[in-house]
Amino acid sequence: MIQFKETIREESKTICEQLSSDDKKSELDFGTIKPIKKTTVAIRAILSILTALTIFFIFTIDYKNVDVLKGFADKFDNFMMMFLHPYSHRFNLWDAFHEIVATFGLALLTTLISGIISFCLGLLASQNLASKQVSNIIKGLVAIIRPVPTIMWVFIFAVATELGSAVAVIGMTFHSIGYLTKPYSESFEDVDRSVIKALRASGVNWWQIVFQTIIPSSITQLISWTFLRFQINFAYAIPMSVAAGAGEIGLITYLVLAFAIVLEVGSMNNVR
Repeated sequence: MIQFKETIREESKTICEQLSSDDKKSELDFGTIKPIKKTTVAIRAILSILTALTIFFIFTIDYKNVDVLKGFADKFDNFMMMFLHPYSHRFNLWDAFHEIVATFGLALLTTLISGIISFCLGLLASQNLASKQVSNIIKGLVAIIRPVPTIMWVFIFAVATELGSAVAVIGMTFHSIGYLTKPYSESFEDVDRSVIKALRASGVNWWQIVFQTIIPSSITQLISWTFLRFQINFAYAIPMSVAAGAGEIGLITYLVLAFAIVLEVGSMNNVR
């Protein structure tokens, strides 16, 4: 009986030692508790406010006069009219092709002009190539331009002049500059500063650094961002053409889709 009690006592002691060692290991695995960042708190607060506002508006909107089924039926009729009735009495196939070429040219022109200007601004906005003050000023200006939609810039420039192709080019180019300057500057900033410092120490001037180091290192990203903006400009150029007097777009629906598919395939090949 005494041996049995001693055996139980030893087993209990062993179990307690194992449990205490496991508790210590589990305490060591927790690591240090990191404080919550201010940005995380701000993001969570904004998301909570947006969620609360969404729920509020969902339950306060009067849905009595809203006919959901009729809305879906009208959308379906418009969709069928665009894709199953592509011909219009106002246009023939050649006129439709001419409108597509004009739209393509508008997108290409705005992308080229904005690409050149954005390239220069991107160099000045890059902190490893220009001063911090100049970089902050340019990034601040494009940050103001970028949130405003392209169509709004077209309307803003149309206030002083009459509607036409020139206003569409200016408005689309202006917004494209705000869109492209930021990724261009970030691509330039990806180049290691130590390489730039070493080149400057060896007597290489600023333009040689740009054309021999910056551009070769970031040319792939520049092409990708420029082609992406060209696709966006092509999409915006279609309503710009309609606003300029193209009329019904049923005739050119299939051609628009064909050009969009070609641009998408080109973008995929460019990424590869």
